[in-house]
This record gives sequence, structure tokens and C-alpha cells, in this order.
Amino acid sequence: MKTSTINRLVHVKTGDMVYIISGKEKGKKGKILRVLRNKNKAIVEKLNIAKKHSKPTQKNPTGGINEVEVGINISNMLLYCDKCNKPSRSGIKKLTGGEKARYCKRCNEEFKS
Repeated sequence: MKTSTINRLVHVKTGDMVYIISGKEKGKKGKILRVLRNKNKAIVEKLNIAKKHSKPTQKNPTGGINEVEVGINISNMLLYCDKCNKPSRSGIKKLTGGEKARYCKRCNEEFKS
């Protein structure tokens, strides 16, 4: 089966605060802008910056070198808990009425989605 057709379950969502635990951005935290499920990566605001060269076009006649955020593997990040002020693993618990919610495994507080 192709990896692009698999619907992957991920522990992060767009808008979450995450803490990077591995790689060149280790120890930094940021907000998730986009989750790329088929690549198992997430784009984090102002982290993992790469330079992209662009040719001159009619809209941008000079072309140039742009800095863009590149995806970080989801396994290299943990959700950042606002109550604990620490990164922590997340769990899923069922609420009354059959709804599911993510919670911090350190303090049992629900993450805001």
C-alpha cells in the first residue's frame, strides 16, 4: 500500500504548541501551522527554516532567495502543556456523551483544541 493512501493517526493538530525533542531545533517550542499526514511531518512556525531559490516571474521580476519553514517529523515533537509549563506525552480519554479529548499525562489537564 502506498504511504500517501494511509490515513495516519497523529497526536498533534494545527494550532497546537509543541516542543521539539530531537534534531537541529531541539529544545525550542512553536505553534503548528500545518500537519502533513501523508509525510508524517508538521510545519512549525519560525522553526526549521530553509532557503528556497525562486526564478524571476512576472509577479516577482527580481526572483531571489526566500526563507521557508520545512516540515519536522511528528515523532520529534511533544505537545506543550500550558498548565505544567513543560512538554508532555498526550493521551486520549472518552468523555460523557462519547466524545474524545486529548489530555496531558503529567497533570491530567485537557489540551485546548
